[in-house]
Amino acid sequence: MSTPVRTRASRKSPAERSAEIAEAARRIALEQGLAAVTLRSIAAHAGVAPALVAHYHPSMETLVADAFATVVAAEVDEVAGLLAALPGPRERLGALLDTLLDGTRDDVTIVWVEAWALGRRNDALAASVREQMDAWQAVVQGVIEDGAATAGFQTTDAAAAAWQLLGMIDGLNAQALVRWGDASARGSMIHGAVEGMLGLERGALSAGR
Repeated sequence: MSTPVRTRASRKSPAERSAEIAEAARRIALEQGLAAVTLRSIAAHAGVAPALVAHYHPSMETLVADAFATVVAAEVDEVAGLLAALPGPRERLGALLDTLLDGTRDDVTIVWVEAWALGRRNDALAASVREQMDAWQAVVQGVIEDGAATAGFQTTDAAAAAWQLLGMIDGLNAQALVRWGDASARGSMIHGAVEGMLGLERGALSAGR
């Protein structure tokens, strides 16, 4: 009986191998959480030896930070694109609340929650968290500033209002991870609070839903 011929795996360029390892880290972060992004888990996911991961990415702290940034920056870009297609700031702010609180993004919420904790001992991750929080704040602040100029939003500090809104969103999503309260109602719960914060009539952010 003939012996099967084993096909040699194609040799990959350093750039390809590095990108493959980074993609493995991103997928692990989304599927299992940021804490699961380890040298061994990445190696197993990418089908390479741990030493090869360390060769291409010698700093695990930086690799974890990069995995976090890749995951959350993609969400920022996606949501910003969705908002840009809507006609006005009321519609955009309502859609922002509904999109971030509809329960379909809990995998990203887990990445955020773990990043806040792990960032205490990972300077690269902490810097990445601050950068991505700034990116979210800029998106929300832009909607609020537009609303103050054209749609009756009442605020003298759009930046502070954006931070308050992000704090509410993050808190509700974190609570939902442990199924505290009515997680399915987190979107509807926040509409009234935000409308009050911005001096809008009840239901202003729900129009057209």
